[in-house]
Amino acid sequence: MSEMKDAVEAALERVDLPDGGNLISRDMIRALRVENGVVRFVIEAPSAELARQMEPLRAIAQKATEAVPGVTSASVVLSAPTESKAPPQLKMGGHPKPQDSVMKPAGVKTILAVGSGKGGVGKSTVSANLAVALARAGKRVGLLDADIHGPSQPRMFGLTDKPASPDGKTIIPLKAHGVTVMSIGSMLAEGKAVVWRGPMLMGALQQMLMQVDWGTQDVLIVDLPPGTGDVQLSLCQKSEVAGAIVVSTPQDVALLDARKALDAFATLKTPVLGLIENMAVFTCPHCGKDSHIFGHGGVVAEAEKIGVPLLAQLPIDLDTRLGGDGGTPVAMGDGPISQAYAQLAERLIQGGIV
Repeated sequence: MSEMKDAVEAALERVDLPDGGNLISRDMIRALRVENGVVRFVIEAPSAELARQMEPLRAIAQKATEAVPGVTSASVVLSAPTESKAPPQLKMGGHPKPQDSVMKPAGVKTILAVGSGKGGVGKSTVSANLAVALARAGKRVGLLDADIHGPSQPRMFGLTDKPASPDGKTIIPLKAHGVTVMSIGSMLAEGKAVVWRGPMLMGALQQMLMQVDWGTQDVLIVDLPPGTGDVQLSLCQKSEVAGAIVVSTPQDVALLDARKALDAFATLKTPVLGLIENMAVFTCPHCGKDSHIFGHGGVVAEAEKIGVPLLAQLPIDLDTRLGGDGGTPVAMGDGPISQAYAQLAERLIQGGIV
């Protein structure tokens, strides 16, 4: 049979193509089979359009095959590569869909919320660096940027690609610095505003939780929008949130809103794991003198007053700003700020939270 197969291939080498070469030299023969004198094979054209024009060539190839000594019949079929179709377009937002189970990805062990009473206190910076610190400590970490109106995690992680969606439903998240990241900011053009009412926000939150292929994660950190709105309400009521961390600066105005965030979590029966005092102090790089730009000790006193742990006091410094703007969180380094986040991560791990 191998001799007959060789003879068939030799015959096909004599079937020349109009633009040069032959069926064998152009590697167009597929699935060549010889059984009891019956020969079957496929001629694969470069495209479906060319395949429609190659019927005369197919007939010549079949006749050449049938002329080979020992061949009783030949079956020759024209084919072409399947034309790939673009996957369905994924639509974000819209009203959430009813679901019976809790809104928690199957592979996620713990959901941890990071919130604040107001914007501008560094909540997203803390979320990003905490995620990196936990990943560097050996944990599998996901980060959901739920600040839908002001998503900043793509910039902080240096992410410029758009998440893939092979079927228009499942979302393949992006990864950077050991963290799996999902943000509405990666789905839209930079500078594009999200002008959505509450139901569309809820629909987007549901999609980013349940349609994203999160894989297996020890913890999913949810970077909440500032305040006490719809996203906080839906997340805490419909997901199994293990606890929340509240970020505030020491100043009185920030603490006024932080207390509202604390009250909101209490109302939603979500345990507050602790407070983080961010921008606690600025150390001048020239003279080494400490300056308490936003006041001093306000969050410390508040933590003592309400009886929750003070998880960390983080300074305001240039490296943190440069790391966030440059897409490499400061927790990736080895300086004192990185060590502070490493200690915060270790505290959460030792406490059994993560």
